Amino acid sequence: MRAVVQRVTSACVVVAGDVVGEITPDAGPGLLVYLGVTHDDGPEQVAWMARKIWDLRIMRDERSASELAAPILVVSQFTLYGDAIKGRRPSWSAAAPGPVSEPTYEGFCDELRRLGAHVESGVFGADMAVSSTNDGPVTLILER
Repeated sequence: MRAVVQRVTSACVVVAGDVVGEITPDAGPGLLVYLGVTHDDGPEQVAWMARKIWDLRIMRDERSASELAAPILVVSQFTLYGDAIKGRRPSWSAAAPGPVSEPTYEGFCDELRRLGAHVESGVFGADMAVSSTNDGPVTLILER
């Protein structure tokens, strides 16, 4: 499992012209999480990644999203497992297929909610337009 985690003052996901998830400036700051799933990810990786992101002290004044009850916007991102070492076309073979990755993605969102997070999300597998205002900027790449 891979995640790109950004501290944001606002973020928005639009699908087919409709806002499906957002962190508004009056609700923020928060975290925008791009989540990629590989073939052998399961409950252990989900629990670790959710806890890690919820407790990371990357908000201002070295506080965590859990301490601030900061909102989290999660976007599925299979391209995090793209491999562009050879040639000009990336290989996506390390990314889990939809029937494997969708329940893992949903489980990750559910685990964050179980921990107490207010979670917004994109639409799995959809063509999404994501916009955000990074804060800091702070961006981390996590892998488990």
